[in-house]
Amino acid sequence: MASDTKGVTGLTGRYANALFGLAEEQGVLDLVAEDLRVLAELIEESDDLKRMLRSPIISRAEQRAAMEAVLETTGASDLTKKFVGLTSSNRRLFVLKDIIVDYLTIVASHRGEATVEVISAAPLNNQQTDRLLKVLSDSVGGKVNLISKLDPGLLGGLVVKIGSRMVNSSLSNKLQQLRLAMRGVG
Repeated sequence: MASDTKGVTGLTGRYANALFGLAEEQGVLDLVAEDLRVLAELIEESDDLKRMLRSPIISRAEQRAAMEAVLETTGASDLTKKFVGLTSSNRRLFVLKDIIVDYLTIVASHRGEATVEVISAAPLNNQQTDRLLKVLSDSVGGKVNLISKLDPGLLGGLVVKIGSRMVNSSLSNKLQQLRLAMRGVG
């Protein structure tokens, strides 16, 4: 079952497993997954939304109202709206993105797929994304669900996370390794 999913533990894992159970029971796994992908994209793109999710100063009611408005504009399902409302009421919006990642991991695992998080310095174009998906599919040996994130601090290259494994081929990481090597020489 979902609770046996590797890498999905702790607070975010409990919330994700609960949502998975409800979505599976109602037969809306894909609908909720798509709602959450859209929501994660919105969070990633909006600094204001990120601040609102993390702010302890904004009241539960204000956070809930803001999230209801966001979900209404995206056309999210009732289950997704109720879940995010509960997350807001419990003051857990600060981990909403991690819950989304865990939910998508559980759904992918349920289907025999792999969820891969790719962090890049700049947005990947369609050709780069397609090539990356092909390479990752060959490596994993199955279908891959890609979660893209941006981090301009990487300067270039990629950080790829597959479950508990991580490959950091970013330029900032290579520069850090070079700095460490040069300290050891002198």
